[in-house]
Amino acid sequence: MPRVPVIGITACTSMIGLHATQTISEKYARAAAKAACGLPIVIPSLGELMDSADILDVVDGLIFTGSPSNIEPHHYNGPASAAGTHHDPLRDATTLPLMRAAIAAGVPILGICRGFQEMNVALGGTLHQKVHETGMFMDHREGKDEPLDKQYGPRHTLHVEPGGMLDRMGLPAIFDVNSIHGQGIDVLAPGLRVEALAPDGLVEAVSVENSKGFALAVQWHPEFQVMDNPHYLAIFQSFGKACRHRSVLRQRLLLSA
Repeated sequence: MPRVPVIGITACTSMIGLHATQTISEKYARAAAKAACGLPIVIPSLGELMDSADILDVVDGLIFTGSPSNIEPHHYNGPASAAGTHHDPLRDATTLPLMRAAIAAGVPILGICRGFQEMNVALGGTLHQKVHETGMFMDHREGKDEPLDKQYGPRHTLHVEPGGMLDRMGLPAIFDVNSIHGQGIDVLAPGLRVEALAPDGLVEAVSVENSKGFALAVQWHPEFQVMDNPHYLAIFQSFGKACRHRSVLRQRLLLSA
């Protein structure tokens, strides 16, 4: 009997009182369990204490989550961040090499928000640190004082590029998504394919061209109330299917060893 695929979910570092902690938002774990039908486990951000190969040995897929923090700009040769910008260097030190290793190994990947930006940076792309100050794009940030359902409610349309992963999932050419981010792609990394655009032209989804496995990242948050949104659900179901396929292959290898 096939086992439930193990889905690793990247954590952020934070302080609770005097204690350093590893945290994830519950909505990612619930989406991994309910929509992708996997067993979610937390991948702590411990930098050099975490070996990417060891992580890939025990997971059937990875979700690179959103976060209040931003990638430190030295990872993409960007200018210094504005004073007060929230960074998480231990997460950078964990997720960027893990992203590259997972892509090389064909481990299924779903990047969300910060995870979307991590995919671009890990493969050599750059970021706009303040999309709303470029003069080219709308303000993609949420209203901090709005209720959660309003923050994560439909914000703008998404224009799906034909012939890509989202198109093959059966998603419509245009549908509504939420928008909860201040940063975004500036220079697209080599080897990435644009999957979808916002109405202002900002890249909203990418995939890895000629990838060995499922490798998709989106700038919005499909994990929020995923079971109530058929377009968001389709993404997690496709990811979950890829994770189950990897799980079956790993079982066969273990049985034949």
